[in-house]
Amino acid sequence: MSYELQVLNPATEEVVASVPATTAAEVDAAVARAAKAQQGWAAAAPADRARLLRRFAVVVDEHLEELARLEVREAGHTIGNARWEAGNVRDLLDFAAGGVERLSGRQIPVAGGLDITILEPLGVIGVIAPWNFPMPIAAWGTAPALAAGNAVLLKPAETTPLTALRLAELALEAGLPQDLFQVLPGAGDVAGSALVEHPGVAKIVFTGSTRVGKSIMARCAERVKRVTLELGGKSPNIVFADSDIEAAVAATPMSFLDNSGQDCCARTRILVQRSVYDRFLQLLAPAIESVVVGDPGDEKTQMGPLISRVQLDRVRSYVTDELQGIRGTAPEGPGFWFPPTVLTGLAPDAPAACEEVFGPVAVVLPFEDEADAIRLANSTEYGLSGSIWTRDIGRAIRVSRAVTAGNLSVNSHSSVRYWTPFGGYKQSGLGRELGPDALTAFTETKNVFISTEA
Repeated sequence: MSYELQVLNPATEEVVASVPATTAAEVDAAVARAAKAQQGWAAAAPADRARLLRRFAVVVDEHLEELARLEVREAGHTIGNARWEAGNVRDLLDFAAGGVERLSGRQIPVAGGLDITILEPLGVIGVIAPWNFPMPIAAWGTAPALAAGNAVLLKPAETTPLTALRLAELALEAGLPQDLFQVLPGAGDVAGSALVEHPGVAKIVFTGSTRVGKSIMARCAERVKRVTLELGGKSPNIVFADSDIEAAVAATPMSFLDNSGQDCCARTRILVQRSVYDRFLQLLAPAIESVVVGDPGDEKTQMGPLISRVQLDRVRSYVTDELQGIRGTAPEGPGFWFPPTVLTGLAPDAPAACEEVFGPVAVVLPFEDEADAIRLANSTEYGLSGSIWTRDIGRAIRVSRAVTAGNLSVNSHSSVRYWTPFGGYKQSGLGRELGPDALTAFTETKNVFISTEA
């Protein structure tokens, strides 16, 4: 049964577009078309594949402002963030194109012959992208998969299909083969499930909740289908007494308010050494209260709305009236608005302190010493990201080694660069995206021995 997805502007609740939802039968047909296109793409000269991907990057750059404005309308992102996201797609396509001609195997010394390895594309890749960063995360899977010689079927989130559809149009404008990169908007339990369970899809790349990621992993296991999973997070921001407290405070608000807190890397557990705890909170209050929340299309806005009514209700469920803390301001009226919020006085195992809220809410917890900080940092089921603030380089190295997370920053909140690997420990995911090895994640290694004694 066919139906349409209603795309809402999160800042106004107005319908901005209606998009036909992909059915399971349409997914099946798309897989067949993609498999055919992939054969020709894989047979093309590496230089030709690289040239087309670079052309794709150029076309994206030519439409950067259009893509950014589209992201503002469908996702409620601030215009500054949206421009960065469109630029990230462009840069990742360029980076992946540079790897096409360097995707080489190895010659391994053996007796009696020559042994070589060949990296071959997997075939058709299913990329299931989230609504929190629709453009860049879609590109994280799509760009290296295409560069490695695969075809890609991208299923965007139900709430944010518009930028993905536009990118597919730009790919054709750039000269990529028809059906090589297709976008399949639709419901997760229809189009997403059809991709996961289709025998013609060689790998699934999924970004989303840990709950859904576990389900996808289990279903892929039935066919021994490869998966890359980038899941939830509850990342610590560890502030030691010997750090530059003013710098740590200044960086704290946007470490969890960027994208309205809808970021799996958000530093939502602020761990502060007890001797500077009160001072930290005194400095943090005006920083939180001064964050500009409003129209995401306004250049001055620092934080926009949440993505949907469902997400707004979820965030509200964690912040009850009796909880203490620091509250910023947010617009009233239409739109899915929630103010910047920092909660204090919670136990480390309180729901808001250990569960992923996925909104502009952080908790501040005191710790006694280095060992206590590490214990608190590692006390959740997640292990995606985190920050460490200290002037002691030895401590920075010790704590970085001890915290079970895939991406850590010292005296900053940086998490993601397209040229460095990204992924999580524990229930934050499986595998790595981005970085110098991104293309190899979309290949199969074939070993060939050639006898010289025949």
